[in-house]
Amino acid sequence: MLTEKGVIEKASSRKAVVRVQRSSACDSCESRQACEVRNKDMLVEVTNSLDAKPGDTVEISVPAGSLLRFSLLVYFLPVLALIAGALAGGAWSHSLKINPTLASVICGALAMSISFLVLRAVDRSVGKRKDIAPRMTRILLNASSSQHGDNK
Repeated sequence: MLTEKGVIEKASSRKAVVRVQRSSACDSCESRQACEVRNKDMLVEVTNSLDAKPGDTVEISVPAGSLLRFSLLVYFLPVLALIAGALAGGAWSHSLKINPTLASVICGALAMSISFLVLRAVDRSVGKRKDIAPRMTRILLNASSSQHGDNK
């Protein structure tokens, strides 16, 4: 289980939007120097099972296995689609009577675009599955109690 800390931005009785500062996972990442989102916060929508309020600091967790599986899917599916499309374009170029390079580029780009549409559909369906979605595991700091502590 991978865990991160975040602050509740918005909350209702059912859902909460948590602002997570990318930290522990980013620190050990091999691509951290080249990553453009390293210092940016991420908003994550989770079920508000702990009745957290805006300003509360919470811990959210994601099952490690599902994160790895979907990371591989997101990174490898477009590459595989690009390669398969380029090979298919090259093979079909003779029957279509066009330049093999042009056919490879067009078919590769088309296949990769289709893979992004497939990933978008997968993303929507994954968001509905509770067993692999991020979830709030505990409230680390209650916003109301920290405000009372500042007044003392």
